[in-house]
Amino acid sequence: MEPNKAKILVLDDEPDILEIVGYNLRREGYEVKTALSGKEGITIAKGFSPDLILLDVMMPGMDGMETCDALRKDPQFKDTIIAFLTARGEDYSQVAGFEVGADDYITKPVKPKVLVSRLKALLRRRPMAQRDHQHLVRIGDLIIDIEQYHVELGGEIIVLPRKEFELLHLLASKPGKVFSRDLIMDKVWGDSVVVGGRTIDVHIRKIREKIGEERIKTVKGVGYKFEPEE
Repeated sequence: MEPNKAKILVLDDEPDILEIVGYNLRREGYEVKTALSGKEGITIAKGFSPDLILLDVMMPGMDGMETCDALRKDPQFKDTIIAFLTARGEDYSQVAGFEVGADDYITKPVKPKVLVSRLKALLRRRPMAQRDHQHLVRIGDLIIDIEQYHVELGGEIIVLPRKEFELLHLLASKPGKVFSRDLIMDKVWGDSVVVGGRTIDVHIRKIREKIGEERIKTVKGVGYKFEPEE
């Protein structure tokens, strides 16, 4: 997908922000729609099918975290890139954002050129699973379906947010191999996005909650590895 062919949805309760961001994105050739609330944004997203959603955290009613969580629970948006644009730069807020499935976290104020550059970088990154030629990864009762972008565990389908899926697929692609934190960050997030040091830990914890604690082992001081059940 060429970045200037992409569709972007911007959610913010401040009309001035929507106007400025929308103007700069349209000038770059993107197709842009805007919404003033989370609920309105979800309604628009279902008909618009955006490639990227940029949303504010602090919105009245349904805030950005709740909106992102709701979007990620809808299979229609499992591959949609979601980035927060907000003045809240605290670490705990970023961790919460990644927990609900966000791909990036951009803090205000940000210059329009910098914002556009960040979004271009996000749109250039294809999901890791799309670059792999294998259709299925089978390890015991765990099946990772790369084309359908879901995990099957004991016959039950589990739909993971994109980064959780990519992280699990990376580890499971080579059972027993220890992946360093730096390698995980490079393979799953790439060098175009700056994320907090706790990001990997948050995603590992969420994966363990869904597939069991025993499959992903922590190697202290190094990283993580996937071990099949005995």
